[in-house]
Amino acid sequence: MRADSRRMIMDEKINILMVDDQPGKLLSYEAMLSELDENLIKARSGMEALEHLLRTDIALVLLDVSMPGMDGFETAQMIHEHPRFQTTPIVFISAIHVTDLDRLKGYQHGAVDYVSVPVVPELLRAKVRVFSELRRKTRQLEMLTARMTMLQDEERRRIARELHDSVGQLLAAIGMNSVLVEAESHKLSAPAAKGVCENAEMVKEVSKQIRTISYLLHPPLLDEVGLGSALRCYVEGFSERSKIDVKIDIPVDLARLSEEVELSMFRVVQECLTNIHRHSGSPIARIRITQEGASVRVDIEDAGKGMPLERDPGLPAHTGVGLRGMRERLRLLGGTLHICSDSNGTRVTAILPSVRATTVVAAVPEVARPVALTSGASMANESACERQESNRGRATA
Repeated sequence: MRADSRRMIMDEKINILMVDDQPGKLLSYEAMLSELDENLIKARSGMEALEHLLRTDIALVLLDVSMPGMDGFETAQMIHEHPRFQTTPIVFISAIHVTDLDRLKGYQHGAVDYVSVPVVPELLRAKVRVFSELRRKTRQLEMLTARMTMLQDEERRRIARELHDSVGQLLAAIGMNSVLVEAESHKLSAPAAKGVCENAEMVKEVSKQIRTISYLLHPPLLDEVGLGSALRCYVEGFSERSKIDVKIDIPVDLARLSEEVELSMFRVVQECLTNIHRHSGSPIARIRITQEGASVRVDIEDAGKGMPLERDPGLPAHTGVGLRGMRERLRLLGGTLHICSDSNGTRVTAILPSVRATTVVAAVPEVARPVALTSGASMANESACERQESNRGRATA
């Protein structure tokens, strides 16, 4: 990562959300934390806090427990039920609920800390400073991951081109020479003639394998004509090799997307079909791509044996780096990856913004969101849909 990028991240202000129904307490927290020079955002209810979370990238939530309507515990539960905010740190602050049972309830609702009133300013500043620095370090890691992903894609493209232009051409020349030798094979002994024929067949097979490897590293159709044609070609080859019946549904009017989005979508499908072939035991698979407003969505389903899921929704308990890498890749582009699985099969859903900046390295999680919501009620509805989808769950291993 470049030094100027690191400095930019370290100098960037972190968004801290303070939630309390009493304006006086919000002002006191603001005074305590002002010397940290971070962005302090105030909310006077749980619903208002949810609205800020949907609009802004929040690094830390300071949440009052005792509030009218939706209290702090209910607010924290709703925040962490949403796929985007499952890891958002929450610090409870309370002057009333200060027993050990209250603290236990707070931690059960996902709190990282529980502070009693009166608040010691130095202590609160120290806690907030730790989370702010942790967020900055996380951002540095995200930028490094994005850079590594971009370099990996460039290297794959380079190797694919070398295989096609160099190794492929040499094999083609060997094949033409083999044809000349085969034409004279009647002058050779029977074993020698047989060896010439076998060599010609092996050259054809090696050429085929080289083309396949080159395509899997980086499909040229992706750059030339777009995601739809590249996926159809890949799926056709995959079905032939794996004997899995794959149905693909792509809109005929699917518009060209940015290079990063198209490549990410292709890699998700590639990873999912590979997992279906290796692990699911499913004889069929289905891929469906849809454009929904400002986002593009791809669903990959199978009818295999499914896989156990971790406590973290959408992550298989025994998955390798593949799907985890895909989730990180999509997140850096402002997208999401969800996995629903049961004994009837698995479904993987990837959502990405249709319009993206041209440089992956500049991408950070908050620059774009695939779903635009404007209220706490909308957030509750989206979380409910996620739970229902998980309960119905079917699709890719």
